[in-house]
Amino acid sequence: MFGRYATTVSLIGAVSFIPITDAQANSFSDAVADGKAKLSFRLRHEFVDQVGASNDANALTLRPRFTWTSGDHANWTYGLEVDYVAPIGSERYNSTTNGETAFPVVADPQGFDLNQAYARYQGDKLTFTAGRQRVLHADQRFVGGVGWRQNEQTYDAVRGQYAASQKLSIDYSYAWNVNRIFGPDGGVQPSDWHGHAHLITAKYVPAENHTFDAFSYLLEFDNGNGVPNSTATYGGTYRTSVGDVALHATAAVQTDYGESPLDYEAPFFALGASAPIGKVKVNAGYELLASDDGQAAFRTPLATLHKFQGWADKFLATPSNGIEDLYVGASTKVGKLNLAATYHDFSSDQGGVDFGSEIDVVGTLPIGKGSAQLKLAHFLADDFATDTTKVWLTFNYTL
Repeated sequence: MFGRYATTVSLIGAVSFIPITDAQANSFSDAVADGKAKLSFRLRHEFVDQVGASNDANALTLRPRFTWTSGDHANWTYGLEVDYVAPIGSERYNSTTNGETAFPVVADPQGFDLNQAYARYQGDKLTFTAGRQRVLHADQRFVGGVGWRQNEQTYDAVRGQYAASQKLSIDYSYAWNVNRIFGPDGGVQPSDWHGHAHLITAKYVPAENHTFDAFSYLLEFDNGNGVPNSTATYGGTYRTSVGDVALHATAAVQTDYGESPLDYEAPFFALGASAPIGKVKVNAGYELLASDDGQAAFRTPLATLHKFQGWADKFLATPSNGIEDLYVGASTKVGKLNLAATYHDFSSDQGGVDFGSEIDVVGTLPIGKGSAQLKLAHFLADDFATDTTKVWLTFNYTL
């Protein structure tokens, strides 16, 4: 497990070891003294009823998290974040590491993890970050942190963000390791994907209410199931609004890359709109992860996948014949209670397969320095997977 942290600790040491004057040393001491610490807790019960599984899953887990950020030191700041995922009571679920395969998967394995350890330079136009860090792009459809799970996905990387002007900004990251959600020790899933990942985006705002995002993701992994997820993805997103209606459209194309054993080329398309109707905000959209003749399909291995294609997580790996997702949803607020619901209809890109449908419902109530959330997902299978119901009760609190 120590090897997972060694490169980050070495890099932080290298970046931080800069000859400094007495005045700078005092400034650094002040930065440490001015640092801010935060301790937060997430307690969650997750229930899974999955047709075909021998038992229902009941997972009660607690995740304490410690976060520390220094004050400013000659435009440099430093950050550290650690957490621990602890099961409470008997483990009647498959965490992917505990061997409880008679139960459905709840991918929250027990263990301590180093989420972040970085040095960051903040200039007028340039921000440079080195070390273990979060890298969250736009809505996290292609690159994200999977913050829904108890153990987040972070990156051992160097990242430069440059604001060339008020209209144009560029973001480049080179990551040599992806610290995945499966804990520091791994199990049936590798805890890390090693390799070379170039994550590039450019944002251009030519006028008010018009935003263009171009992206290029070159992912080359050399271990575990990361190898077939070695991909080259190029695309762009356009966002605008017409009156109260917000619109977005994304198009991309993907091919195999590096040492991937696959040979394919597949497009991605997404269209969406949202608008308020009285006190209710409605949204609708269409998303296609296409297939190349049923051999392989567009995939998003670094995405926060739980946000897309239904909370039941039945499509974490894109089916080889692709997937179409047609969805409609609504959200509102009743007092302090936030409510939302979404309906999905899933089908294949090729072969005319009706995968099934899903309804997702959530209610979130802020309580002082925390919140309580009740969330439900029900997937009704047709010709893919099996009927699945998931229920989460989550409490968050920050000291």
